[in-house]
Amino acid sequence: MSLILKSSYKMKKELKEKAVDLLKDLISIKSFSGMEDKTANRIEKWFLDNKIDYKRTNNNVWAKNKFYDPNKPTLLLNSHHDTVRPNSAYTKNPYKAEIEDGKLFGLGSNDAGGALVSLIALFTFYYDYDNLKYNIIIAATGEEEVAGKNGLSSLIPKLPKIDLAIVGEPTEMNLAIAERGLIVFDGVINGEPSHAAHENHDSSIMKLPKILNWFNNFSFDKKSDLLGPVKITVTQVEAGVQHNVVPAKVNLVIDVRVNDMYSNEEISEILIEKAPCKLTPRSLRLGSSSINKDHELIKSGIKLGRKTYGSPTLSDQASLNCPSLKMGPGLSTRSHTANEYIYVNEIKEGIEIYIKMLKIFLIK
Repeated sequence: MSLILKSSYKMKKELKEKAVDLLKDLISIKSFSGMEDKTANRIEKWFLDNKIDYKRTNNNVWAKNKFYDPNKPTLLLNSHHDTVRPNSAYTKNPYKAEIEDGKLFGLGSNDAGGALVSLIALFTFYYDYDNLKYNIIIAATGEEEVAGKNGLSSLIPKLPKIDLAIVGEPTEMNLAIAERGLIVFDGVINGEPSHAAHENHDSSIMKLPKILNWFNNFSFDKKSDLLGPVKITVTQVEAGVQHNVVPAKVNLVIDVRVNDMYSNEEISEILIEKAPCKLTPRSLRLGSSSINKDHELIKSGIKLGRKTYGSPTLSDQASLNCPSLKMGPGLSTRSHTANEYIYVNEIKEGIEIYIKMLKIFLIK
């Protein structure tokens, strides 16, 4: 099929309308992390309706372009169809897709339903092109919100080798060319347990202020132009069981957001060595992500007026071991808020930008 025909206004218009309808359907289906089976069914229906061969692994639905060539590099398009649970401040029905003043309301509309349906529409547009520089794989995955074991990380080993990726998250269609990684540490401050009526010169609780101050003031040497310094935040403190007992220990949780200057292994080694309490990392797999600003994919976006920046929030980019870009319609600060929404025009414009960007990047 010729480029002129495929680029027709009519086809793109139909895809945009169908993408919005798909998002409405997804909003109406509860899909908390680990419970995405019914949204996966709806995504399967899209592929069936568009005569696209696909596969499903758990609740991850994926497909290769029609003229997939194992001798070419492969571009992955990925976003997620799981959601967080709605918070108590909702005044609208989180599962009722309503359009008011151009806003499409509903749980998961912004994070990351708009990006997901836009990438699905993008893949469908280029599905049967036969002369692309890269293969294209689309993967609509689950368990992103909890970095779960049955999400993208479980699917990657089953896919062909991925050389490059676009991860769909709300970035206002700007180019997030770097993303912070995450390490969560469990910390323990040990001391001498005792009755509260007795003198105690080794109280775990009385050590706490000095240790909190250490975490507040400690800094890593390397700062990133895109992501700034590594950020350390103590987010939980737990100690004691009753009023007259000095506890033997204080438990801490420390959230560390890693820039692209360090590996998670390096951060863990430095903190375990230097911290004034015992630290144990829960996982080291959620590393920072980046792609060179001079990459042809990024240049394609810049040509369309898109801006580059570093993203402080975590996504499924952390599961990838290839250069990756985070990009999608919507605004990150709307995610996980009450009465979540995305503008319908953001979705339609996002699809248009995606198509134009890949035309520059993929067409020989």
